[in-house]
Amino acid sequence: MSGPLTYTSLDLIPTAVNDLRSVYNTGLTKSLDFRKQQLQRLADLCLENTDALIEALHKDLRKHKVESVIGEISPVVDECQFMIKNLNKLAKPEQTSKRFLMNATDKTLVRKEPKGVVLIIGAWNYPVNLLLLPFVGAIAAGNTVLLKPSEVSANTAALITELLPKYLSQDAYRVINGGVSETTVALEQRFDHIFYTGNGAVGKIVMTAAAKQLCSVTLELGGKSPTVIAPDADLDVTVHRLAWGKFYNNGQTCVAPDYVLIHKPLLKPFIEKLRAFLEKSYGNKPQASESYGRIVTDRHFDRLKAMIDRIDASKIAIGGQTDPSDRFIAPTIVTDISNDDANLMIEEIFGPILPVLVYDELQEAVDIINGRDYPLALYIFSKSEKTANWVLDRTQSGGCCVNDTLMHLQELSLPFGGVGPSGQGNYHGERSFSAFTHERTTMYKDASAEKVNEVKYPPYNENKYKVLSFMVYGLPGSVSRKVKTFMTVWMALWAVLFSKKSKL
Repeated sequence: MSGPLTYTSLDLIPTAVNDLRSVYNTGLTKSLDFRKQQLQRLADLCLENTDALIEALHKDLRKHKVESVIGEISPVVDECQFMIKNLNKLAKPEQTSKRFLMNATDKTLVRKEPKGVVLIIGAWNYPVNLLLLPFVGAIAAGNTVLLKPSEVSANTAALITELLPKYLSQDAYRVINGGVSETTVALEQRFDHIFYTGNGAVGKIVMTAAAKQLCSVTLELGGKSPTVIAPDADLDVTVHRLAWGKFYNNGQTCVAPDYVLIHKPLLKPFIEKLRAFLEKSYGNKPQASESYGRIVTDRHFDRLKAMIDRIDASKIAIGGQTDPSDRFIAPTIVTDISNDDANLMIEEIFGPILPVLVYDELQEAVDIINGRDYPLALYIFSKSEKTANWVLDRTQSGGCCVNDTLMHLQELSLPFGGVGPSGQGNYHGERSFSAFTHERTTMYKDASAEKVNEVKYPPYNENKYKVLSFMVYGLPGSVSRKVKTFMTVWMALWAVLFSKKSKL
């Protein structure tokens, strides 16, 4: 097991970035064989050190090994395997169907090239997944990479820092560690892309720094993700899947249900079923359950405890217990909450506290959602696809899952990302490759077909205008499709003919 987390010396950060730039310029990471080798080594790192990663995650977040393997480690391995299998196809230049007749005999394609030197800033709540999963995309796309794990999950950051040089190229991939000062210095360097996962406040800082370098960004942020429980929802299924998603990782998940909007007549049975399910899941004393995590630091605990302390005790339907010595906060359900509650309904909660609001008509729930920033996730529970689509058609969110929570994030064939204040850009699967790839427009013109090209050169005249207009617009709509097709083929043959004559 690794030792305490050591922060990177500030003066070494610019050197690391410059070294990565030099290595990128050699073309080392552009080799598909090299990329596949490195992806396999990253998968090996995860598989051969699963127990050590589980231990580090437990120390940081008290995660059970089930949550560590399913939510942290296995997605990285799966993504590596996907990229190795599909890299040739993903990296293959894409030919386009030409629309301008003058280019009919030329070669046009889109090259899939790496962006260059990229910075990936991970998050503390899923310190393996949210650092290494985008890293897979960056490797597959052929970049050199500077990784910045979150210092908040110090044990996991220290372990990754120790393991990475043992498995992957130290020339192409580097790790730095630290807090605000180290991150600030890193953001002052020149990168070709920055990938950040975290909160919106820091996201603005990242975007500002990137703007100074005219650097592209992917921002995976968060927000208050709502859950809509429709009048026809299956309450047993709803309670099971909602409670699981809310209290997974102790509520410290960017797409965790942040608040519930429930049809008023369902509130009482919902609370009763929720109480029974929580007892079944974590027992009478959740603090003694090995399946229930902890808040990551004292600072984060104090913030959440202050929220609970400000709640009228009569509104706490379930839970509310805390223990600062153990950073324990019980699963807490709060009812009789208004939409403008300054304590629970302004900022993302990011912990095991769940406000429940009631509505009479479904439109009220939609209005509450639309009165806020676009969330990262939206959850809808209903037996009717028509009802779910009604809500979807009237709202906006980064992603949505109907009749479950979190599972759309686990499905790596789906793009994951926010919209507006909840983020920009997306990744997972093919989108991870795209996120770190520059699509380079490329055209190969036939140098011997100069006679055809003379029509575009000055001096212009009426004949040239008519020919160019035909090439741009085609024949008038009154001309039959067969004639248009014939003329298009004839013009293409005409271009080829001139090309062959010029070679004689």
